[in-house]
Amino acid sequence: GLVLFAGNIISVLMFLSPVAIFWRIIKHRSTEDFDSLPYVCTLLNSSLWTYYGIIKSGELLVATVNGFGIVVEIIYILLFIIYAPTELKVKTAILVGILDVCFLAAAVLVTQLALQGETRIDAVGFLGAGLNIVMYSSPLAIIRTVVTTKSVEYMPFFLSFFFFLNGGTWALYALLVHDYILLVPNGTGFLLGAAQLVLYAIYRRTSNPCKNVSGVVEEGREHEALISA
Repeated sequence: GLVLFAGNIISVLMFLSPVAIFWRIIKHRSTEDFDSLPYVCTLLNSSLWTYYGIIKSGELLVATVNGFGIVVEIIYILLFIIYAPTELKVKTAILVGILDVCFLAAAVLVTQLALQGETRIDAVGFLGAGLNIVMYSSPLAIIRTVVTTKSVEYMPFFLSFFFFLNGGTWALYALLVHDYILLVPNGTGFLLGAAQLVLYAIYRRTSNPCKNVSGVVEEGREHEALISA
């Protein structure tokens, strides 16, 4: 019960972690070197787990928490598109169309038309677990910028931190209940989050202190699979 409660709180914080970044984007009227990929991946992940929570009895909390995530991620993506340069607007719109519309629609249609009962639920669960790994690794998209500029200004610190914390919490829960399907994506998230924090620690010392911002937090999220256990 305590681990489940902690996981829910961490999930909400993970969804809200990019607020500082988007306040900066609005204030500067520019997306600068921030990347939209983490938000696009998190929207897909949240959408799939909302679907999972709807089709599986007793998992209303999964649908509710991830439904909140959907709303938040849509707001982030719309703001990103508004303030991004034309090339990045197009790239983001294409990613949203492919992942958050076409892929999600295909997943829902295939599982509804071709699968039934527990088989459908298990298929959505496996797909969600795979997408969790993609979501956890999405902040790594900025790694080239960090290494090239030797600055962590655009490194999503809080996103990486919450991925690390979230992955660790749910990996522990998975071990306690012997749920290895749950353990794999969250154990991976824990390791990826740790790697990102190490990278941040290495380059933070070489970053321009005047340029560093606490808003190196980029969103992500979640994990919701874990709650579903």
